[in-house]
Amino acid sequence: MTITIRDVKVIVTQPGKSQLVVVKLLTSEPGLYGLGCATFKQRFHAVRAAIEHHLRPFVIGRNVHNIEQIWQLAMNNGYWRNGPILNNAISGIDQALWDIKGKLAGMPVYQLLGGKVREGAHVYIHCDAPTKEQVVENIRARQAEGYRYFRVQIGIYGGVSSQMVKPHGAPHGAYFDPKAYMRDTLDMLAHVRAELGDEIELLHDVHERLTPIDAVQFAKDVEQFKLFFLEDVLPPEQHAWFANIRQQCATPLAMGELFNNPHEWQPLISNRQIDFVRMHISQMGGLTPARKVAAFADMFGVRTAWHGPSDTSPVGHAVNLHVDMSVPNFGIQEWYRPKQLDYDIFPGMPTVRNGYLYPNDQPGLGVDIDEALAANYPPQDEVIDWTQARLPDGTPVRP
Repeated sequence: MTITIRDVKVIVTQPGKSQLVVVKLLTSEPGLYGLGCATFKQRFHAVRAAIEHHLRPFVIGRNVHNIEQIWQLAMNNGYWRNGPILNNAISGIDQALWDIKGKLAGMPVYQLLGGKVREGAHVYIHCDAPTKEQVVENIRARQAEGYRYFRVQIGIYGGVSSQMVKPHGAPHGAYFDPKAYMRDTLDMLAHVRAELGDEIELLHDVHERLTPIDAVQFAKDVEQFKLFFLEDVLPPEQHAWFANIRQQCATPLAMGELFNNPHEWQPLISNRQIDFVRMHISQMGGLTPARKVAAFADMFGVRTAWHGPSDTSPVGHAVNLHVDMSVPNFGIQEWYRPKQLDYDIFPGMPTVRNGYLYPNDQPGLGVDIDEALAANYPPQDEVIDWTQARLPDGTPVRP
């Protein structure tokens, strides 16, 4: 019997800081539905509109089994493609179809992807703090919870800038001083290593805050601290500079959370200029392209480290984990330490034990949604401050 898509529902909820976009695909089979993540918190209204007004009428009536066909047609139907709004919208449909496929098969999605390569996925967590001493305190607290991989930052992206001298009449913005940021970060890394030794794994996110030549120098300077990886040391527009970094040092490099287009990740992987792919799975279009990128990266010795902050929905975190469980070139998984409310709204979401993330064995993605509870936390409109990045003289720069 052919099972078709009967309707598409978009659920937007904000139990924490992030506006989460979840797609619910209803089918012609009573009681059978799938969930997918389409979260793009900075432009959630646009994603919702793209799904409700463009993709919903396009997919209704289509066979739920034809995931690849639907993905290809949806990507091409708008003609212009590979943008964050459309990719996230398609991802919501795509992930929900994989959820349905698993439910129909009576298997977790990782079984459809080839089965387990490991029993749990190592995660890293954020230990950001305003001072290097507080960074160490945060790491020790998380060590007591069983974690072993730590992302360390002074303040947030670009560091702490309280001593910055701005020009008269400086406009509003998220100011940072690149040189001070580099000095403070190197000092912090030296302090963490001196206090906690070389056994723990450290990661750091530049968040594309440096000019290309400063990025080359910084990657050389942090080499001594033996990072697990240095993330987003350059913006996507400057990826050609990765060749210069590779020639200068052996610092492991991770890149990709802003990527939309295959031309952004293909050269870096095939030229072996990065060590970890960091794409946001809904941003790149869903599980269908993510599994292909993982296989492509494996051929070049590049590992996965999917983007997994709080602005990925619990459904998206489950998708990350199903790929993590099934690919041979898994590296690490970012984890955001969800609150109890997240587990209440999204029953079945992955859990951490002793530093490893585990899926459940329920068919599909294994995550559901309490729509009534989610409705108690409606999304709030906001003008985001941290992306209004400026240099000390007020020049707008990449965030």
